[in-house]
Amino acid sequence: MKYLLTLTVALSAVSCFTPPKKACDKQVIDLWTGDVAQLDHWQMAGPGEFTHDGNTVYAQGGMGLYWYSARDFENFDLELEWQVTEVTNNSGVFVRFPNPGNDPWVAVNEGYEIQICDTAGPQHNTGSVYSFQAATHIPTKAVGEWNHYRIQVVGHQYTIFINGELVNSFTGDRSARGFIGMQNHDDGSPVRYRNIRVTEI
Repeated sequence: MKYLLTLTVALSAVSCFTPPKKACDKQVIDLWTGDVAQLDHWQMAGPGEFTHDGNTVYAQGGMGLYWYSARDFENFDLELEWQVTEVTNNSGVFVRFPNPGNDPWVAVNEGYEIQICDTAGPQHNTGSVYSFQAATHIPTKAVGEWNHYRIQVVGHQYTIFINGELVNSFTGDRSARGFIGMQNHDDGSPVRYRNIRVTEI
């Protein structure tokens, strides 16, 4: 009887125990999801600007860089949506670049750009790691529709999905940590962005 009582108490203690949060649990960080307060964490480097428009931000002028300055990232899944007004629109998503100050070329020369432009040619088309490796194909939607990027960065491996389709797997050799940003390329490329989120790995 004493043994059964001890076992019952022990089992009750186990059933009431809430395990601590695991170190491997992933943290999702909203960089831009339509909350105007989030814009306080973004800075402009170089000419041109990004303008808030409802739940989107869109590029004007350039060539500049709009970057999330609150913190840098190491291993992560970056997800975002973008929209173009013409198939020739040019922009890109930069990852793992150091603090650029007011020089957008820091992101070009020290990070990696995941390109947005369906008509730029090999190694410069949408889904390419700009000037390094071309996308296998370009499964973008019609002009005016929203496209989805998923850019997974782990170690020196960059895995890129467009609208759920794997289009690039690239091994780099630049910094394993850095900031995230978007390019405003020129006056003729008012590319819009929304729902920008990072899941740390």
